[in-house]
Amino acid sequence: MGNKLIVLALILCVFGNTTGEFVIAGILPAIANDFEVSISSAGLLVTAYAIGMIIGGPVLTAFTVHFSRKPLIVALLTISVLGNLLSAIAPNYAVLFAARIFTSLVTSSFFANAIVIAASTAPQGKEASTVSKLAFGMNLSMILGAPIGTLIGTHFGWRSTFIAIAVCVVIGLLLVIQLVPRDRNSSSAASVWTELRVFRNHDVQLAIAITAIGNAGLLAVFTYFSPLLTNVSGFSADTVAILLLVYGVGATIGNFIGGWLSDRALMPSQIILLALLAATLVLLWFYSSNMPVTAILVFIIGALGFSVIPGMQTRVLTTAASAPTLAIAVNASAYQLAAAFAAWYGGMLISNNGFGFRSIYIIGAGVTLAGIILSSYAWSRDRKAIRSVHSRNANS
Repeated sequence: MGNKLIVLALILCVFGNTTGEFVIAGILPAIANDFEVSISSAGLLVTAYAIGMIIGGPVLTAFTVHFSRKPLIVALLTISVLGNLLSAIAPNYAVLFAARIFTSLVTSSFFANAIVIAASTAPQGKEASTVSKLAFGMNLSMILGAPIGTLIGTHFGWRSTFIAIAVCVVIGLLLVIQLVPRDRNSSSAASVWTELRVFRNHDVQLAIAITAIGNAGLLAVFTYFSPLLTNVSGFSADTVAILLLVYGVGATIGNFIGGWLSDRALMPSQIILLALLAATLVLLWFYSSNMPVTAILVFIIGALGFSVIPGMQTRVLTTAASAPTLAIAVNASAYQLAAAFAAWYGGMLISNNGFGFRSIYIIGAGVTLAGIILSSYAWSRDRKAIRSVHSRNANS
């Protein structure tokens, strides 16, 4: 029972933190209107959050591996609460931009340490299933967090959304203080450099690149989800929250299906799923003015977008087996690198050359195609390595 309560507390913290990231898609127009900036400028708030995670995740994780985990995650969660409160009271766009960076610096490191805590307190033989429950907190943030946060922002103002997130994280923080046992981490300072050396591995670099590029197409669509659905497809602002829920349900189903497929054929399933995602984005480009078709395709891109994530995580953890804690943070940073790039190039498409919102779908499909090419190359390397091993064994 103790482990279940600990995991529940950590799930709540993951839910709050990731809602803070995903909810921007639903309140982006309100923020742009309030600060009198363009949608593309407001979209850079996603880039700010992503940059903070990209920098903060690996650096904090690498240089705090020898710290006691409980006080560390308490400190990280406290920073998250303060960052969301600062976002809520930001007097101008610049302060909000800085607040998003401040908040995001701790997100990846918290997630990496939460996974280690969950696994270390799990019954023997149930570590993997326990850790998988934390990922469900991220799914919940899309199914419930982003839609509820969008509804709160629509009816009470976008600032109230950040206040609600801060309250959620505070509740999780209090539960962590009460339930998580204090346990000194035995990692030595030398292990920091051991983990950092994992970046020199070409397969690790390739796995990170696949995570970043393979997700960048869909993330551009998700960043500008609200204006795409309202300005292009003609949905009302209230309906966006419902469609975020549809997307989140699809993401949850896709996450489980993707994990099942990855266990059986990691790289082939990843390539096929990315190909289906690219094709669906092309369909959205064609049918974006048709509301019923768009609603169905929103569910499908949610499912396909999250179906590739378990395989990508497995790929990173497998290639970086000598540095598992840092690998988790690096994988999250790669995903955020994709988010930062997606927000930037989506904004460029909107504001320059007259491409407009709708072009995000077709360019996103093209970026996803680049992820397919990288995945195919990685699979080719794997098969070549296996053939080489078989050849050596046959000759010995």
